[in-house]
Amino acid sequence: MYIYNVTVSIEKTLAEDWLNWMKTVHVPDVLNTGHFIENKICKVMNVDDEGATYSVQYTFNTIEEIEAYQKNHAPRLQAEHSERYEGKYAAFRTLLEIM
Repeated sequence: MYIYNVTVSIEKTLAEDWLNWMKTVHVPDVLNTGHFIENKICKVMNVDDEGATYSVQYTFNTIEEIEAYQKNHAPRLQAEHSERYEGKYAAFRTLLEIM
């Protein structure tokens, strides 16, 4: 099994709005693609910066699933996030293998 991890640092003034939008709109949209088993949103505790930092984790079974997600769904879903929070966040993505 694998985890698609998206780490996001959002301006503190937008953190509550962002977290609510992620829980009610974005994460359900990602899960509705059918490529992921479960999701967790974690607040990163050991970061000392001006934003609020979160790790958004999506668990999946095969590399083919993440490839299909990235090809068929990620551009649209990432664009929706970018349009809503443009210039107010930084994000990076990693793929993790569960050992």
